[in-house]
Amino acid sequence: MDDEPSAGFRRPRIEGSPEPDVRARAARFRASCPGRVITAAKPDGSRRDDYLGPIRGAWKAWSTDPEIRHTGSSGGTITALTDHLIGQGEIVAAVAAGQESPRRTVPVSITTREEALRAAGSRYAPVAAGGRSTEGVGAVVGKPCEVMGRRQLDTARGAASPILLSFFCAGTPSQEATDSLLEREGIGRSEEVEDLVYRGRGWPGDFSARTHDGRTVSVDYASSWGAALGPTVQWRCRLCADGVGESADVTAGDFWEADERGYPAFGDAAGVSALIARTDRGLRLVQDAVAAGRLHIEPMDIAALLGVQRYQVERRKYMLGRIVGNRLSGGHNPRYRGFGLVRLVRKSPVRVLHEIRGTIVRASKRRAL
Repeated sequence: MDDEPSAGFRRPRIEGSPEPDVRARAARFRASCPGRVITAAKPDGSRRDDYLGPIRGAWKAWSTDPEIRHTGSSGGTITALTDHLIGQGEIVAAVAAGQESPRRTVPVSITTREEALRAAGSRYAPVAAGGRSTEGVGAVVGKPCEVMGRRQLDTARGAASPILLSFFCAGTPSQEATDSLLEREGIGRSEEVEDLVYRGRGWPGDFSARTHDGRTVSVDYASSWGAALGPTVQWRCRLCADGVGESADVTAGDFWEADERGYPAFGDAAGVSALIARTDRGLRLVQDAVAAGRLHIEPMDIAALLGVQRYQVERRKYMLGRIVGNRLSGGHNPRYRGFGLVRLVRKSPVRVLHEIRGTIVRASKRRAL
């Protein structure tokens, strides 16, 4: 991957000379890259939900460690599972703020609790979590597209995947959005910071940064994600049918309280995760972490989760409209397999037509930039 984001995002590049088996490698790429193909996961023993994907077990959950629960994005469950895995001698690949430049997000290998805490919390910025640095590790924490790519690559080459942990994702914002938000709050683009978090340290937690001379800025979640970061999510993410980490062994997401309209209530509180085990291996991992005293779990009402994760429901329900609109406007789409997108159209055909028209308009505006 490029060391510096291109136009605010990271893009792949070829390094070195092609190996003799270039045709085989190209075939594996075509079979595994989530930019080319997206395959719905159907692991043995799980039931499939139209919007959440495979479910082997599902709970409301949080870390029993108060520091991990406070530092994590919601209940700290992914950090708690990471802490559990490194306690068993595993190395976990994840991402964290760069130590030299916390404005940037970088891949890391986690072997200690302190490293797990430094990597806790969301990073709403471009980073490659699923590359060569994950070879030989026991577990990988990544975005849904990254764990899907890793799972599909391992399948294509006949290899076993490490434990794959993921989270609900609304897309990757541009690095430019982070720099612009800092600039708006009075921290210049050439000014380094010694600490930057997008959320966590409370639930949902604020975007906050601290400069080397002790100045601090803080922006609430709705204003940072909703107004500054979210609108810059890259186009490919707008066409993603899997924002819920279907290919992972375990996926976590926010389980907000909802108001009478079904909208999330973003009042600061102790974090609660929706935790979904998708495979037998994921189920055993959660059960082991509970038995070890690292996780607290409670039964979860799937319908209630769908009620507060409206974006994930709606992106799946209307995704066919975006795909068709993008294609009609001259764009290219990945191949989508097994998501039942055509069947979901029947639930809201008029809205899907609106999505087609809206996507064509947005694609035209992108080309005009």
